[in-house]
Amino acid sequence: MEDVLRPLVVIGGSLAITLVIGWAVDWLLRRADARHPETPLWDRLRRCRLPLQVTVCTALLSGSYDKTEASVVQRHGSAIGQLLALVLIAAAAWLAVRVSSAIVESSYSRYASSAHDPARVRRVRTQVTLIQRVVAAIVGVVAASAMLLTFPTMRTVGTSMLASAGILGVVAGVAAQSTLGNLFAGLQIAFGDMVRIGDTVVVDGEWGTVEEITLTFLSVRTWDERRITMPVSYFTSKPFENWSRGGTQKVATVFFHLDHSAPIEEMRERLREIVQKSPAWDGRDWNLVVTDTTPSTMLVRALITARDPDDAWTVRCEVREKMITWLRETHPHALPRIATAPAAQPPQTPLERERAHERGNERRTTFARFEDGLHKDAQPPRQGGFDAHYDAQPPKQGYDAPGPSQGR
Repeated sequence: MEDVLRPLVVIGGSLAITLVIGWAVDWLLRRADARHPETPLWDRLRRCRLPLQVTVCTALLSGSYDKTEASVVQRHGSAIGQLLALVLIAAAAWLAVRVSSAIVESSYSRYASSAHDPARVRRVRTQVTLIQRVVAAIVGVVAASAMLLTFPTMRTVGTSMLASAGILGVVAGVAAQSTLGNLFAGLQIAFGDMVRIGDTVVVDGEWGTVEEITLTFLSVRTWDERRITMPVSYFTSKPFENWSRGGTQKVATVFFHLDHSAPIEEMRERLREIVQKSPAWDGRDWNLVVTDTTPSTMLVRALITARDPDDAWTVRCEVREKMITWLRETHPHALPRIATAPAAQPPQTPLERERAHERGNERRTTFARFEDGLHKDAQPPRQGGFDAHYDAQPPKQGYDAPGPSQGR
């Protein structure tokens, strides 16, 4: 009976103590969060309850499993102890990552709520994200090393590996050159303020927003919901456009190819009405000028300012749509077209009109003389017409004409 009760007491007691500790820590964190609602740390630490309970339970079982005196423990005591040690190391690493993430995220939340510069907020967010990933990577490497060192055979291997650490480091550096390059490029991006999460960038002709930055790659979400994943070393070795760098304000331009008769002043008035009613216009400036001409059209540019690239795109589409609709309804002649009629002649001066009149009189006189000559040269038609003329001529001797003997 004792062989059954002792394991139940040890395991049940460990579970009960774990639940009590988890409930007590959660109650204390809720009290602290209620007293200090301006600090998000206490609420974020509540997410560490599960790894804390796993760590506490594993630690209690590691220290008391040999007190059960069960036959299974006596036969496989070393294996059970090894398994509990591995679980304890993994749970402790899990708890450390959760605690560090809660501390870093709470610090970022407090900074973001008090900061007024969106660019600095995005910069801090990028740095915080990469710091979390670096901490998680370091904790994971340390935990994996500690788990391997729990095996007796790995301790001997570790001793021999330390002797050749220099050679292994050189070999690993050469083999993982691209990986290490991306790693250092990620740190350079995080603390060099080259590109941040939430920045609007143009990469290889693709326009999008930086969605994620890791130590090895960067993800850009395009306007049509596609994801472009690129190595972070690209942004440290090649030029790219960052529309959010130095401020989010943007200037939107719209070009119109119009006929030379387009009413520019009325177009300026119409543009003013459109931008004043548009919520995407930031109220800074607008303008409309003729920037170029061709033999058939002229190029009109409308310029409108916006708060960010998204508003610039919206106001650009709105101005283009409403301006073309207004021109089509009120000034259709201003739209470009292909001219198939003769061009209008400029007005003539009195001297040019007199010369044209004299040239017309000369043409009429010449034509009258030509008609008179035609009448004089005309011959009267012969009597009898074509048939009489044909009958008057004798038949020709030939194949079809009858000869002297044939007539007989």
